[in-house]
Amino acid sequence: MDKKQIEYQIRELKEEYVRLQNDLEKLESVGGNVGPLERQITEIENELRTLNQKLREV
Repeated sequence: MDKKQIEYQIRELKEEYVRLQNDLEKLESVGGNVGPLERQITEIENELRTLNQKLREV
């Protein structure tokens, strides 16, 4: 994976992260089950951590 691909993936994940955060806030305000969204957000955070590490190594 080259630098541009990694940067693109990071941008995509950040956009997804923001969308999920907004959904989470809405769901919390109505007392919904936020567990699945919290897991998705955690997975994105871990993937971003990995991609940022790869970016530093490139």
